[in-house]
Amino acid sequence: MTVDITDFEMKAYIVVRPPGEGGSDLSYEVIENFLKNNGIIHGLRDETINAFIDRPVYNESILVAEGTKPQDGEDARILYNFERDSNKIQLKEKNGKVDFKEQNIVQNVVEGQVLARKVPAGEGKNGRSVTGKLLPAKNGKDVNLGIGKNVNLSEDGMTAVAAINGQVVIVNDKLNVEPIHVVNGSVNLKTGGNVVFLGTVYVKGGVEDGFKVKAAGNIEVVGNVGKCELDAEGDIIIHQGVNGRRRRHCPGRPQQCGAKFIENSNVESGENVVVSDGIINSSVDANQRIICQGKRATIVGGHLRASEEVHAKNIGSVAGAETVVEVGYDPKSIESIQRLEKEIKTFDDQLEEIELNIHTLENIKKMKKALPEEKEQYLEELQGQQRKIEVKRDEKKEEIKKNPGVPRISQGKRKGFRFREGISRR
Repeated sequence: MTVDITDFEMKAYIVVRPPGEGGSDLSYEVIENFLKNNGIIHGLRDETINAFIDRPVYNESILVAEGTKPQDGEDARILYNFERDSNKIQLKEKNGKVDFKEQNIVQNVVEGQVLARKVPAGEGKNGRSVTGKLLPAKNGKDVNLGIGKNVNLSEDGMTAVAAINGQVVIVNDKLNVEPIHVVNGSVNLKTGGNVVFLGTVYVKGGVEDGFKVKAAGNIEVVGNVGKCELDAEGDIIIHQGVNGRRRRHCPGRPQQCGAKFIENSNVESGENVVVSDGIINSSVDANQRIICQGKRATIVGGHLRASEEVHAKNIGSVAGAETVVEVGYDPKSIESIQRLEKEIKTFDDQLEEIELNIHTLENIKKMKKALPEEKEQYLEELQGQQRKIEVKRDEKKEEIKKNPGVPRISQGKRKGFRFREGISRR
């Protein structure tokens, strides 16, 4: 038996000659001791040696030992919980059609949201040659989890968490959460379509027809606003004018809404609407004031409602459309009353039908002294429905009583102008 060590001491082969007359086959112990005596102490292939003992193959090289290669550890890596490629468009499909206005480019995050996790570098596993030499392995390379503005790092340094609501961006390999999203131009398909942002949106251009801007903070638009929709929980400031051709512009009732002019638009504000030039043919609701002040501070046409004040140099027009101004109550209170009255009317209609059926069954009962079991049961069901609907109707009436009141209409001096003053009930 001879041995041959190859591949930089990573493999060992044996060649066995057949036994002579009166000789015997080799045992496992004999082969093992022979290899150890020749310095082979690692990576013995027991299955190969046992297979040779069972079915000897002579005068051929047999691989009986193989070294262990070193395994370098994996490098550390960062797993991001958002789309890093801002150029990757994620189009939404609705009813089989793709809405190219919904490109979802803005990466919104909320306070406390995990932005990224670090997977630590792996440790290397050392190897050995068949002669037992140590073959050292390298540990994986570490990577830095860069933290910028409005991002917190966990105590173990492995997790990045958003400190505020906003847009997550990577600047100079650092995670940042920006409270302001800037649109460099007008809101259109070129700049990414509709904007939905959990902070403040600043538009350097305008907002083109058919697009939407929704913000949890403020919306500020440098240019003009067309037939679009703006929805903000904070303030909406439009440096130029609004011409929506009757499109609803501020359905989210921002705190303050300001513009150079408002024309053919629907605007709602949680507090004030302030316009410098004029309001034309628009529906404007404000929980506090509608202020139109400037050289051309005129309100012509439309329907304006405010709880405290409507202020303008001129209101209404002799030849123009009717201008309705309502002051002295919450604009939403009338809508609430109208909704409640519709519900009460529905309940009244239901009660009228139920009472007619009850009256019919009671007349039959008087005439025949008794009703069949099925009709008697039906009569009890109708009476139960009647009581439930009456309770619901009375609850709606109580809600109306708690409302501050409905407006009183008085004719203004100028033709085509009506003024409604609220009545406070105590």
